[in-house]
Amino acid sequence: MQEFDVIIIGAGAAGLMCAIEAGKRQRRVLVLDHANKAGKKILMSGGGRCNFTNYHVTPDNFISNNPHFCKSALSRYTPSDFIALVKKHRIPFHEKTLGQLFCDHQSKDIVDLLLTECEFAGVTIRLNTAVEKIMKESDRAFKLKTSARDFHCQALVIASGGLSIPTMGASPFGYQIAEQFGIKVWPTRAALVPLTLHPADKDKLSILAGIAVDSVVSHASIAFRENTLFTHRGLSGPAILQISSYWQPGEAIEINMLPHIDLLGYLKQAQKQHPHKQVNSFLTEHLPKRLIELFLEPTLMTKTLAVVSHREFEQIAKLLNAYTIKPNGTEGYRTAEVTLGGVDCDVISSKTMEANAVKGLYFIGEVLDVTGWLGGYNFQWAWSSGWAAGQVV
Repeated sequence: MQEFDVIIIGAGAAGLMCAIEAGKRQRRVLVLDHANKAGKKILMSGGGRCNFTNYHVTPDNFISNNPHFCKSALSRYTPSDFIALVKKHRIPFHEKTLGQLFCDHQSKDIVDLLLTECEFAGVTIRLNTAVEKIMKESDRAFKLKTSARDFHCQALVIASGGLSIPTMGASPFGYQIAEQFGIKVWPTRAALVPLTLHPADKDKLSILAGIAVDSVVSHASIAFRENTLFTHRGLSGPAILQISSYWQPGEAIEINMLPHIDLLGYLKQAQKQHPHKQVNSFLTEHLPKRLIELFLEPTLMTKTLAVVSHREFEQIAKLLNAYTIKPNGTEGYRTAEVTLGGVDCDVISSKTMEANAVKGLYFIGEVLDVTGWLGGYNFQWAWSSGWAAGQVV
């Protein structure tokens, strides 16, 4: 049996960050992963360029049954701290939109950064290794049976992620370990995921597949302004992915496809200034023709503004400024970027990530009931929670 001070299960963003910090403290650290590569989800993130953090991270950008839990870690390891690490490794990056930071070249740059730091810190990484059984032997000692051999450690860190993108090896492993030790797990569901539509709406809107529009998508008390993308399966794009984390089955969402225009007032003003202009030629200055043709009656499309009634203007404005639709569901974990729900934060220390009732057992990253917005927030949670645990394990 091989002995380590710390064993981390999961060679993703949170696990590698925790390993680096623990290794810096001269701890003997082993990272185990069943995959054949470290950081697989990092490699495919951000369209291959890794949206590794966001300038504007605050606790309000995260969803949890314990909304205060993330505050401690996020305040102690900030986006500026990770940016400093990126600069140390001379990785060029840029801000895309809304504070989102991406590598100029490739996601592999971030994985290489993490693996280099692990090497500096003396961390051992074993891939293609499945954990088959975990046993607690004493107050602060664990025995792990794996596909390779048995290991022994004083601190065990679960950084195994959630259920999103099962083709990348996602599994409920972390939740099962929590339940093994009597730790509550909140129900999970796909988040940051495209929405599917009921058959009638899907058939109607499928003609718009491939069209993206700047929009404000609203649900209850929250709204996001980014692109909405129409697809053959339903609705996607950043604004839809954001709202999917808040949407519940049976609820409707509202899409404002002209968020920069009060369309009713704009049409009334245009009626006075350009009375001979046709409705379709006026609206296609602002939205794709295919979209206008789908939403408006053909007879209304060819009318001049002069003969359109204010009631008709109101109908047009409602369709384009406040289009309401009730999604059928989501595309599920197959295309979800993250998992909502997870290990109950009420029974985990927000300072150390240690389970209150199981000394030596830690949970970090996506396996916890902390889910960030789209745009680098979930990576920042991985860095911050991994860093916090790495200071103490």
